[in-house]
Amino acid sequence: MPRHILHLDGRSLTVADVVRAAREPGVQLVLDPQARAALAESRARVERAIASGQTIYGINTGFGKLANVRIAADQLERLQVNLVRSHAAGVGDPLPVDVVRAAMLLRANVLLRPTSGVRPELVDALVALFNAGLVPWVPEQGSVGASGDLAPLSHIAMVLMGEGHVTPAHRRDDPVPAALALAGAGLAPFRFAPKEGISFINGTQAQTSILALLVHDSQVLWRSAVGAAAMSLEALRGTPAALDPRIHENRPHAGQLRAARMMLRLLEASEIRESHRENDPRVQDAYSLRCTPQVLGAVADAIAFAETTAVIELNASTDNPLAFDNGDVVSGGNFHGQPVAQALDVLAMTLTTLQALAERRVERLVNPDLSQGLPAFLTADPGLSSGYMMVQITAASLVAESRSLAMPASIGSIPTDANQEDFVPMGMAAAYKARRILANARRVVAAELLCAAQGLELLRPLAPGRGVAELHGRLRGLTPPVAPLGEDRPPAPDLERLASALADGELDPGSAWEA
Repeated sequence: MPRHILHLDGRSLTVADVVRAAREPGVQLVLDPQARAALAESRARVERAIASGQTIYGINTGFGKLANVRIAADQLERLQVNLVRSHAAGVGDPLPVDVVRAAMLLRANVLLRPTSGVRPELVDALVALFNAGLVPWVPEQGSVGASGDLAPLSHIAMVLMGEGHVTPAHRRDDPVPAALALAGAGLAPFRFAPKEGISFINGTQAQTSILALLVHDSQVLWRSAVGAAAMSLEALRGTPAALDPRIHENRPHAGQLRAARMMLRLLEASEIRESHRENDPRVQDAYSLRCTPQVLGAVADAIAFAETTAVIELNASTDNPLAFDNGDVVSGGNFHGQPVAQALDVLAMTLTTLQALAERRVERLVNPDLSQGLPAFLTADPGLSSGYMMVQITAASLVAESRSLAMPASIGSIPTDANQEDFVPMGMAAAYKARRILANARRVVAAELLCAAQGLELLRPLAPGRGVAELHGRLRGLTPPVAPLGEDRPPAPDLERLASALADGELDPGSAWEA
């Protein structure tokens, strides 16, 4: 029995749905009967328009710069097949399995909308491919994001036709020919009818699938980064005074309020705080501690903006041309990925900010001139031992790389298709960079958690706040374990274990600490 059945209706898909379908084995897609019936009615209107002999872009004309070429009636199916084959021009490494599964889900949801005007059988075929656990082999490079993600979606369409290659879901096996995989799953190759090829490949679903997954992953990382910041504040014996709700209520950005509230909850009942409440010569903490709510709050607000864009795009008509209730079939530009590309660029920039702030706290934790009495590089025997000296250097290198990647891709249009498509958003380039920056951000937050946890060890027997103590206990309880530092050992395995735990949500303090 499937663990989860996801009903598609073309209008109510959520980011949580995308994450579940992309990453959990056994999810099965089912089409809403009313949505399928409405699509059948739309297809009947499209077929009447075709039969009328009127010129309709992409149905009986060439594509792009060749739109002025009229195609004979007996060549219309061949036109769609040629389109798919010619546009399967992706290169490079394959997209991750979860991204391709998400793109398949999104494409089925969008094509189910009556504006697509395709036969319901096309959506059925895509859903059957998904439910069989077959994942098209889709190269990650080759899309400029308009007219949609032409190359990635063409590689998926190729598999529907029994061409191209697939890989089994949730594995990275060598690709196998699609014809063999379809036959093994009891599926027949699909034949694209007029309009269906162009409707399938004109859309933003490759870049949007990455955006949706990144939004979810960024939210998880954000909460973990707030937890890491609270742990660092304790290890550095900072003051929570700057978290006073009155400060943030007088500058009520939603993310700032969230971050300050969450940090206060994590720091409740801290013995470390009480140990330096009196006779502390410091008037205030450095920005990387004192301004954490303001900085991470801005990060949260940027993630929220990206989420809003993703949610709209999940249920939007982005194919072309669009079919309407009165029988009109109109060519437009909803396939243009600018909104998605901009949201991806915002995520790239804001995740770079998140990790840059975390790196500054790593520096304070290991630097004896800044660490408020902690031993140099968090080792009990500095000099003979180097402790976590290299952890900060690794974090610095990742931040530097992320900064080099954070330049927006969505402003870098290069005209294509003989200048017919003369302004394109480069959404997949934005997606590639944002994914890399997210991976870097996880490792930098891992570096902060590693150092802050060691700082807490060195402050024993004083106990941190309840929330920080819970997070610290979860970190030490990971399998394989991330043990306190005694003798020098390679930090790399611990950093990668913590980064993996961050990706899986094992170190997410959770919404309970935001109440």
